[in-house]
Amino acid sequence: MNSFCPVCNNPIEAGVRVCPSCGFKLLEATQRFSPIEISEQSRSFVAAPPATASLHVVRGPQTGVSYQLGTEPLLVGRSPKCPIFLNDMTVSREHAVVAPDGDGFAITDSHSFNGVWVNNETVEHHHLRDGDIIQVGVFCLLFKEEAAR
Repeated sequence: MNSFCPVCNNPIEAGVRVCPSCGFKLLEATQRFSPIEISEQSRSFVAAPPATASLHVVRGPQTGVSYQLGTEPLLVGRSPKCPIFLNDMTVSREHAVVAPDGDGFAITDSHSFNGVWVNNETVEHHHLRDGDIIQVGVFCLLFKEEAAR
């Protein structure tokens, strides 16, 4: 019988310890969730502004995953509560923050164990430029910024 990954909700075969879709490590603590009913009123939302930048996982267990950056700071870490969820023990639970910074974006280390590296240099805070390679644990992320229109 198949169960479902608690992070990405993809089916997982019995006995599998790592989700083949998102890399989430299933540590014998997976619980079954029941569907949640959402009223029509709850379905309304405010459209987010178009993304001007993104992070693309180019190395690591989640290669191919992309994260759109917007107007709010995004926490990067191993905790499933992080909007940029990188599930590996080389990543701290709350590793770093990517946030708007003036006319672009910056990454700030959150006192992580292994640090944040940008273009092979360790950084505490770094204003990101198009093409920067960010290393967080075993993950490498490519920062892409859309040209101003």
